Amino acid sequence: MNSQRDRSDLKVTVFTGSRAEYGLLKPLMSALEDDPFFNLQILISGTHLSPEYGFTCNEIEDDGFKVDEKVEILLSADSSIGVCKSMGLGLIGFGEAFARLKPDLLVILGDRFETFGAATAALIHQIPIAHIHGGEITKGAMDNQFRNSITKMSHLHFTSTESYRQRIIQMGESPETVFYVGALGVENIKNLDLLSRESFEKDTGISIHEKTLLLTYHPETLGHICALSQLKNLFGALDQFPKMNLIFTKSNADEQGRLINEQVDRFCDLRKNAVAVTSLGQIKYLSALNHCLAVVGNSSSGIIEAPSLKVPTVNIGTRQDGRVKAASIIDCDAVQDDIVRAISKAISPKFSKYVGTVMNPYEKEGTVKIIKQILGSVRLDNIIRKQFHDLIN
Repeated sequence: MNSQRDRSDLKVTVFTGSRAEYGLLKPLMSALEDDPFFNLQILISGTHLSPEYGFTCNEIEDDGFKVDEKVEILLSADSSIGVCKSMGLGLIGFGEAFARLKPDLLVILGDRFETFGAATAALIHQIPIAHIHGGEITKGAMDNQFRNSITKMSHLHFTSTESYRQRIIQMGESPETVFYVGALGVENIKNLDLLSRESFEKDTGISIHEKTLLLTYHPETLGHICALSQLKNLFGALDQFPKMNLIFTKSNADEQGRLINEQVDRFCDLRKNAVAVTSLGQIKYLSALNHCLAVVGNSSSGIIEAPSLKVPTVNIGTRQDGRVKAASIIDCDAVQDDIVRAISKAISPKFSKYVGTVMNPYEKEGTVKIIKQILGSVRLDNIIRKQFHDLIN
């Protein structure tokens, strides 16, 4: 890479559309803010601005960051039409925000429809895009297509494994622009002071004794799969473990997400040792994960972060199909008997002991440092003109 350290005040806009994204990006945002070479701008949208999801923009500001632009897009609907309308509002709002911010570079993470909208608006404004967590596969969610589309709109790529790096190159991106850096979430685990069991209970009022499962269930947004039938099977499986303490974190703003959250609330109302929370936030969530017996559902945290805490994962259904997985992850169908068998295996002393020896394929030293170094050294002069890297000679 050619150095551009002769420049100063590089305007880098970081976009986040949810509390989970912010939790991953926060250390990188802090590193950029602390470096005088960068002029950090923050653009937020999605559930950050929704009272239903905790209005978490306040968390960002309470952490000392200045939020430069807020784009409201969420409607009071979780249908496919509602998501389409939200995407339309997002494209309008992001276009206006970029016209005001005029960033030299946009940093985005992941595969959400909000992120797709931000990337599309940046492309039209001819703003170079640095994309984190590309190259991954989640066969059970339309995020898969959003992610690949964002990759083709982006100009710098930071992947969590080497195999994902190779996949992006296979998609026609120049190897010189694709970097294997590891997962931000895994590095966060190493650098955060997680709460003790007692501190977690005091801060949240939630019991987390030695027989606790942490659960998150998101809709499978491809294949017209009914979330209600899958939840019925999950709840039926959990009824086979009546003494198990259950902590649910609620679903995100996807189609059927609100339906899932309503059903989870009803289930918890009927079970005295079950509780549902909109979101725990990064430190409390990772602390709960650290103290629980196993994580159950179909969240990416069970795939990426849980192995580093030596916690077994029961991964239900197809949402995460295609991701690189550690040996501590037990895949099962969204069928009651399969879920029961998977949970029984995950909480068994033999498997718990084995999980302590498992290596996480997403771990790599210095993820934030590597990303920041690359952002500060790459020349942006002509990066917007991409060429297809053809593997065929």
